[in-house]
Amino acid sequence: MTIFRLLATVTLGAGISMAGLWSIESSLPSLRTHLAAAAAERMPLYYRDPSGAPAWSAGSRKDDRGRDYLPVYDDDQAAPEPAKPKQQADSSRRILYYRNPMGLPDTSPSPKKDPMGMDYVPVYEGDDAEDGVVKLSPGKIQRTGVRSASVERRTLRIAVKAPGTIQLDERRVSVIAMRAESFVQKVTDVTTGTRVKTGQPLMEIYSSAIAAAAAEYLSTINSNLVGGNAVYGRGSRQRLTNLDVPEPVITAMEKSRIAPVTVQWSAPRDGIVLERNAIEGMRANPGDVLFRIADISVVWALVDVAERDLGNIAVGQPVTIRARSFPGRTFAGSIAVIYPQVNKDTRTVRVRIELTNPDLALLPDMYVDAEIDTADPAPLLAVPADAVLDTGSRQAVLIDKGDGRYEPRAVRLGRRDASYVEVRDGLSDGEAVVTSANFLIDAESNLKAALKSFADADGAQSAGGDHAGMGEHK
Repeated sequence: MTIFRLLATVTLGAGISMAGLWSIESSLPSLRTHLAAAAAERMPLYYRDPSGAPAWSAGSRKDDRGRDYLPVYDDDQAAPEPAKPKQQADSSRRILYYRNPMGLPDTSPSPKKDPMGMDYVPVYEGDDAEDGVVKLSPGKIQRTGVRSASVERRTLRIAVKAPGTIQLDERRVSVIAMRAESFVQKVTDVTTGTRVKTGQPLMEIYSSAIAAAAAEYLSTINSNLVGGNAVYGRGSRQRLTNLDVPEPVITAMEKSRIAPVTVQWSAPRDGIVLERNAIEGMRANPGDVLFRIADISVVWALVDVAERDLGNIAVGQPVTIRARSFPGRTFAGSIAVIYPQVNKDTRTVRVRIELTNPDLALLPDMYVDAEIDTADPAPLLAVPADAVLDTGSRQAVLIDKGDGRYEPRAVRLGRRDASYVEVRDGLSDGEAVVTSANFLIDAESNLKAALKSFADADGAQSAGGDHAGMGEHK
């Protein structure tokens, strides 16, 4: 502004005419003298870096390349504003600690500077009105990727998985054994693994005991005195039944009135021949098992459930069975029996699951994997599993209170599935919890709590010192 005033004064003094140009030219030495004096009278406010970097100096200096810092005057509007003066500490409030000016998790109990020369920011008593609440700036929330989800009731798909094997239904197994000394006369074309039907012939045997009982029965029913009275022949018939003679053979004897030399034995049920010990011409002693037949249209899956999951299972729960021999195929069943014994070596409990096996695909001793559906049909208050901070002895979540404020809260957990976990205590429906970057917020919350306890301890120690000083003064 001073330069313009000088120019205006000189111009007006010389006159606005062509003739006045000579006067202006003649007055240039005097103008230079006035400009130099005016520049000497002006004092620079500060000096700035010649390259435009955010660096200033109160006095004249040179940068690392030897260039002079540029002066900035009061009327120099093009120059950037100088750094704001440091904020004076508020002496009316007690300083708890000093935090890093860049927001890093670094604090100091006394004033200090960071590696860039910036002063640590004081944190006063009362700035943290909410104990344990962490406050983040929008920029930091975006950089750390903080995400939140609402707490709501949902049906959890909780499944207990356990390995097992296929076993025969004990109620569907039959054996053919002789109750008297016998000889195998003939064996039909039946081998181990053959599927048989009820009544299908298996072998023919000769037994002197059976022949004698048959002859006695026929003599009774053929007698002229007692043949017409069924009561007299009841004992003889019962003897044949006790020798396990098939009912069709006894019926045929009653019709033909002839005692057969050999007796034909047939299959007592539909099933698969598991054992064939009968050989033509062999002698069978009482109790010898000649055939063993099992019906596998219904089988058992015996699975071993871990002891920790015993409280979640109950009789009647649906079960999905997957056989390793048939990938992608499932078999439906339900829990029939929970055995009342824990295996002391494996700490498991055996569970019996009944399965229908219409195409006989499931075979005995086949390995299977069971998935027991233990879900409660009633919706449960649940949060995403990623929202839980679990240290083993402590389970907590971070509550999103809005405006960048996050509060850690202890919770009591319940059952869980692959994605969600039940919360039995500590949360209410509709609250928001942090699901990502919660470990970073939790670490900052722990640091804040530690600093607060440090500040409280320091304040208590100072108060104790003041009381001690007062005692000495007295």
